[in-house]
This record gives sequence, structure tokens and C-alpha cells, in this order.
Amino acid sequence: MSIKGIAFDYGGVISFFQDGETMKDLADMAGIDVSLMDRIYWNNRLIYDRGLVDGNTFFKNILAGIGVFTDSGLLEKMISRDLESWSHVNPETEDLIRELKSSGLKTAVLSNIVTDFLERVKNTLPVFGLFDVSVFSCDVGSVKPEEKIYRLLLSQLGCDPQELVFFDDREVNVRAAYELGINAFLWQNPEAARRKLEILCAGSFGSGGPGQA
Repeated sequence: MSIKGIAFDYGGVISFFQDGETMKDLADMAGIDVSLMDRIYWNNRLIYDRGLVDGNTFFKNILAGIGVFTDSGLLEKMISRDLESWSHVNPETEDLIRELKSSGLKTAVLSNIVTDFLERVKNTLPVFGLFDVSVFSCDVGSVKPEEKIYRLLLSQLGCDPQELVFFDDREVNVRAAYELGINAFLWQNPEAARRKLEILCAGSFGSGGPGQA
């Protein structure tokens, strides 16, 4: 069965992953150790991604949970720093998506992402205009690696699992997609993805020559 669609995660795939200074800056703002900030941020992040809370409530609650109480001004600074850290798109990934779209393949983004971020960048980052389908956790109330969000992607693309290629930087998300029959791969970099796609989409994209992702 031929490949019809290519889907990408956002953070760490389309964009660069959050830089190492971000968590330190957030920790400094809150007056706590960076390892603690990292732990409470990621342990609670899926609530934010699922669209159940906004950024103000997210940061207020995770800090209150360890006995740190902040004013609204500081919370806004923390939100702004966090959102900015996810806004740096990898130009090589963006070029790859443009090429895929030009080749006639359907393109999609499937991401655990927060409403605050989409409101900030969806209409300003050109990469978001390249997708035939966009499935965001905060819009659909489901997060990767839950089956529901992958099924929504397949339905909106009009693809069977075997007709879709998906790249994500988290192994748990790749494994969940693979178990549904999707051609799912752990993201390494744009060039490795290009080589993989030239093999899988021979005749539709690239040279179809040999290579390894």
C-alpha cells in the first residue's frame, strides 16, 4: 500500500527542543532548584496539553503544590518565557515539509500542545500554514500516546494506518502509533527523515535511492 500522508510532532521535531536555559530561567523566577522545576513541570504538563488549564493556572498550581506562591506579574513572565522557548522552528524541517507538500503528499502536524502557544504563534509562524491537517491535543482533549488522538489524525487525513508516516521525538508516542499500524519513527534529524521518506515514498518524493534513517 502506498504512502499518502506524512505527519510530524511539533516540539523537538518541527521546532527545536526547549533550550537548556529555559528551565533554569523558570526555576530562578520561582526561586527553586532547577531539578525541582523540571520535575514539577513535566510531571504535570499533560494537564496543560490536554487543554484543561491555561498557563496561568498551570504554573500557579504546580508551584502552589510545593508551597511556592507567586503574583500574576511573575506568572505572566514565566508563561512568556516558556512559550518563547518552543517557537524556534528548525528551518531544515520546514523545508522538508514544503517539499513533501509540493510533491502531492498530504502533510499533518500531530502535537501535544497548549492553547496559549497556539494563540501566540499559529498565525505568525509560516510552518503552520503548510499542513493539510492539524491535530492538537488542547483542541481535542486527548494527548499522545492515547489511541484517540491517532485515530482522529487518520480520520481527518482520510488515510489507513499503513498509508501514514509519523515522526515523533518520544519513543512512547512512536510505539503507540506503530501498534496501530502506522509507519512510525523516532525523530533523529531532518536529513535522516528525508532518507527514510525517499525509500518509503519512492516515486512520490525524492530520489527513492538507498539510505538509512
